[in-house]
Amino acid sequence: MNTLKNLLILMVSVGFLNSCYNFNGSSLKDEKTVQINEFPNNAALVNPALSQQFSTDIQNRFLQRTTLKGTKTNPDILIEGEITDYGITPTTISSSTQQTSAGTIQQSQNKLTITVKVRYENKLHSELSFERTYVDEAVFNSNLSQSQIETSQVKLVTDRIINKIFNDIVANW
Repeated sequence: MNTLKNLLILMVSVGFLNSCYNFNGSSLKDEKTVQINEFPNNAALVNPALSQQFSTDIQNRFLQRTTLKGTKTNPDILIEGEITDYGITPTTISSSTQQTSAGTIQQSQNKLTITVKVRYENKLHSELSFERTYVDEAVFNSNLSQSQIETSQVKLVTDRIINKIFNDIVANW
């Protein structure tokens, strides 16, 4: 009987908390449509696939994880921007070495940095609109090939940038 009483109190408490707090966490309430324009790559160093891949990935994120519908005319939300920087720079030379047939090679790391400028316009709630720059980076071994960098490291960095953009627009924490 005591267990039944505790279970009933727990159910009432959870029901009360659920009515007091919205677990949705989304700042998108009235918005129904979104237009996400292509993000051109205006960086000095151009990765030929980056613009298309980034644009597709950010569109998929919003269309798959929100109730927003894509549109090309009169959207409630407009997201656009550009890739302003893409660079690979050496960062460290480690003290560890690797023996090869050519001799001793010191291991080193490179850093990939991507910068994206975003303009977010909320036509229903203009006070939420913003223009921001997002930067992220990944450090990797310098022995990766260009194709390995583009398939793994670029994907890692762009996913992080898209997460930041998505959270700034959708999350209401």
